[in-house]
Amino acid sequence: MKKYLTLENGDVFVGEACGDLAAEIDGELVFTTSMTGYQETLTDPSYENQIITFTYPLIGNYGISLGTNQSDSVKAAAVVVREMTDQVFHYQSVMSLDAFLKQAKVPGISGIDTRQLTKIIRQYGTMKASLTNQPINQTSVEAQSKPSFVKSATLSVTDDKDVEHVVVVDFGVKDNIVKSLQRPGVDVTVVTPDSTFEDIENLHPTGILLSNGPGDPQDYSAFLPTIQKLQDNYPLMGICLGHQLLALANGAKTYKMTFGHRGINHPVKNLMTQDVFITSQNHGYAVDIDSVKPTPLEVTAVEVNDKTCEGLRYPGRPIFSVQYHPEAAPGPHDATKLFDDFIDLMHVNGGVH
Repeated sequence: MKKYLTLENGDVFVGEACGDLAAEIDGELVFTTSMTGYQETLTDPSYENQIITFTYPLIGNYGISLGTNQSDSVKAAAVVVREMTDQVFHYQSVMSLDAFLKQAKVPGISGIDTRQLTKIIRQYGTMKASLTNQPINQTSVEAQSKPSFVKSATLSVTDDKDVEHVVVVDFGVKDNIVKSLQRPGVDVTVVTPDSTFEDIENLHPTGILLSNGPGDPQDYSAFLPTIQKLQDNYPLMGICLGHQLLALANGAKTYKMTFGHRGINHPVKNLMTQDVFITSQNHGYAVDIDSVKPTPLEVTAVEVNDKTCEGLRYPGRPIFSVQYHPEAAPGPHDATKLFDDFIDLMHVNGGVH
């Protein structure tokens, strides 16, 4: 069965349908350079409403396993691959990638030149696209809707004064971020961005984590005053979108990148230590590094290739953020120590003594 990928700039790619054969969708077309981790990528809430192009030519060879999803469902709108295999070689696999997409009612297209498609995205930037079962003259893609906040379940609330308590503000949090925080002596509660400062204060946190999430950080401007209050009262860490929101809350600016950073091999240089480590990234917006200068924040890390802002801190306060994903899933574990650093900050700044 044929499938048609029609780009906003008029280019059309014709391939074979996979996943949900009947489904037709509109979305934002992006690419990721990750060679592995397709299951984590597809279930990452930051990819909500996006059509993901995998640049690696063969996808699906180790199937789908239990306990690997980063949320409760597939968040991507559609999948674009060069080749999707049904021949699965992994002892933990419970189904093929194609079956996983069918189960989630997510369409895909295979058999197209993803190298050419990636070059187009790099030249023109991320763009709207349509995936249809019949050719169309032009995309019918409407402007992307602003992110909606889904109520999150509270994972744990404690009155134990001997336990650190992290409140995660969920803009689209990945499961592995929560798992990276959970350990003996640390409880985690997840709340939504419609929570007020008073709501969060009543949970008696010892630290706040601003999570990753989809979309333009300026769409979350209503929550910025709450961030300003939170940073005045608690140790705070931001990841990806949370990093951008911390910047906005302190007077810096953000901008939309041409094609973003999506992959698991992005080198980042820590300006404090001069160390370089490899990171997992997934974002289409970035903090304007020059706009940080007049704010109370300080840039602590940059992407080695394009010098974009990858880290911030608030000197004199237990506050920092990173643009990349220290929890990986998928990706390298070079930066997982940041969760230990955050817990240490809580411990010495009003937490358990």
